[in-house]
Amino acid sequence: GGQPRNVQPFSDEDASIETMSHCSGFSDPASFTEDGPEVDEEATQEDLEYKLKGFIDLTLDKSAKTRQAALESLKSAFSSKILYEFIMERRMTLTDSIERCIKKGKSDEQCAAAGLACLLCVQMGSGIESEEIFKTLGPVLKKIVCDGTASIQARQACATCLGICCFIVTDDITELYSTMECLENIFTKAYQRDRDTNGVSSTHNTVLHVSALLAWTLLLTICPMNEVKKKIEMHLHKLPSLLSCDDLNMRIAAGETLALLFELARETDTDFFYEDMDLLTEKLRALATDGNKHRAKVDKRKQRSVFRDVLRAVEERDFPTEMVKFGPERMYIDCWVKKQTYETFKEILGSGMQYHLQSNDFLRNVFELGPPVMLDAATLKTMKISRFERHLYNSAAFKARTKARSKCRDKRADVGEFF
Repeated sequence: GGQPRNVQPFSDEDASIETMSHCSGFSDPASFTEDGPEVDEEATQEDLEYKLKGFIDLTLDKSAKTRQAALESLKSAFSSKILYEFIMERRMTLTDSIERCIKKGKSDEQCAAAGLACLLCVQMGSGIESEEIFKTLGPVLKKIVCDGTASIQARQACATCLGICCFIVTDDITELYSTMECLENIFTKAYQRDRDTNGVSSTHNTVLHVSALLAWTLLLTICPMNEVKKKIEMHLHKLPSLLSCDDLNMRIAAGETLALLFELARETDTDFFYEDMDLLTEKLRALATDGNKHRAKVDKRKQRSVFRDVLRAVEERDFPTEMVKFGPERMYIDCWVKKQTYETFKEILGSGMQYHLQSNDFLRNVFELGPPVMLDAATLKTMKISRFERHLYNSAAFKARTKARSKCRDKRADVGEFF
C-alpha cells in the first residue's frame, strides 16, 4: 500500500453546521445557538458535500489507514445528518467502495465498511434503491459471516449488518428466511458449548454468537406468524442453556430473546403453555438476584436489572414501559419487540438516534411516529431556555441532590454508630 494521506475526519463541528440545513423546519431546540450569527445554509451544505465527496474518493486509496479513516468519517456524517439526496446520486459508488473494503480489507476496515453499509440502508430506507444495495452486499456479508478464517470482529460486524440491512430492505420472504438461516447456523453452535481438544469451554466465538442471535431476533419480529411459531418451537427449549454461559453479554442476549419469544408466543396463542416454566423461572430468578463474588459489581448490577425485567415478562406478562424524548416529541417503548428494534438502531446510530427519530422517514415508520413534525422558528424560540435560566435550574438541582445525599449519609452514619 501507499503512504497514508492526512485525512481530516468528519468532526462534531461539521455535524453542527446547521445539521438540519437541507430539511429546514425540524430541529432539536438545543442545536440552536443563542443570539448567534445567521448561517448561510446553502454555503455550509456545499462545504459539507465537498468534504464528503473527498471521503468517498479516499475509500479507494492505496493506504488501508486512509481508507479506514474515510469510512469512519462517512459513518459519522451519515449517523448525524439526513443526506438522502446526496447519497441517492452516489449510492452505486458507495456500494462498490463498501463491497471492495469488505472483500479485500483487514479486520478493522471490514468492520468500518459493514457499519457504513448499515447507515447507508438507514439513510435510503426501504425502497428499490436499498434493495439494489442489499443485492450487491448481501452475498458478500454472508460469505464473511460464514468464513471461519475471517477475523471474529469482522464476522461479528457483518452479522449485525446483515440483520439490519435485511430488516430495512427485504420484501422478499425467501431472502428473509435465507438470511435468518445463515444467522441461525452461527448462534446455534453456542447451544453445543463448543470445546477444544483439552475439554475447556471455548469463548473465542461468543461475541459472534451474540451478534448473530440479536440480528436473528430482530428479523424474527418481522416474520409471518406461522414462521414465528416454527421458530419458537425450534428454539424456546434450547435458549435457556445459554443462560449458564460465562459471558455476560450472551446471558443478557439469551434472556432478552426469551422474553421476546414469550411475548410473540402469547400474541399468537393467549393460552400458550411452556412445559419447563418452573425450571426456567428458577434460572431467571437466580440471575435476577445473583450475588456471585467472582463477578464484577457493574456486571452484577446490569445482569440483575435486565433479568428482573425478563422474569416479569416470562412470569407475569409484564413490561416496564420506557419513555424516549427527542426534540418536542415522546415515544413510549411498551413491548420487547419495540425495545429490541430501538436498541438495535441506537447501537448503530449512537448519538444521532434522536435526530433520526425526528427526521428519518424510515425510522418514523418503523416506530409508527407519523410524518416528521415541522416546527417554525417562532415555536422553536419559545421552547428555548436561556443560558442564565439553565444555569439557575442546574444550580438548584445540584443543591437539592447534595442535601438529599447528605441526609442519606447521616442516616447511614447513625445506623453504623448505633450498631
